[in-house]
Amino acid sequence: MKVFSRSHDFDYSWDEVSTGNWLKYCPWNKEATHVIAVDTLSRGVDSATGILRTERLITCKQPAPKWLTPFLGGTEVSHVYEVSYVKPRTPAASGLSASESIDPPRVLNDKANKPVADTPSVTMTSYNLTWSDLLSVRETVVYTPSPSDPLHKTRFDQEAKITALCGGWAKIKEKIENFTVERFGQNAERGRLGFESVLEMSRKAFAEERARAEHRL
Repeated sequence: MKVFSRSHDFDYSWDEVSTGNWLKYCPWNKEATHVIAVDTLSRGVDSATGILRTERLITCKQPAPKWLTPFLGGTEVSHVYEVSYVKPRTPAASGLSASESIDPPRVLNDKANKPVADTPSVTMTSYNLTWSDLLSVRETVVYTPSPSDPLHKTRFDQEAKITALCGGWAKIKEKIENFTVERFGQNAERGRLGFESVLEMSRKAFAEERARAEHRL
């Protein structure tokens, strides 16, 4: 198994990032052309916690190297299942049902290693549906207010656990895992740049709308 991890601070508030997250794959993002469809499967708010839970199917199209193509059956299209949780600013927020297939978000206090109940968060956990007999990729992304400036910056933490499942082919397993980690790194950098552009455009759009509303008054 290989692990890819990355952290970054966005110079935007958590409110801006948590809202902009739903626009991540819109036309403003020129770096996400490999994402060709995003379908919402379900969405609901837990009445006890206020946590918004959303299931999505994300469809991507991205070429693989020639040596890997025979293992993938020649297709460039893949599907990813994603579950996200948006935890609002409420001290009463707690975990969801134990029957959930993917764990609900837990934001930890680094010093005490205990959940911080009043810290808002967006947590997205995803895994691959395509080629799942060959490769297991489980990714977790968490957005929280940045400890350095919680009112104006947002912390982004990403971790992906990558496991090739090709039996006793040790060299092939390692090559597939190394390639997937490398591809994750490339997509992560593109994803950061693309999301920055979405956040910038979103801030401008909201500012223009506020200005029009004030002008009407």
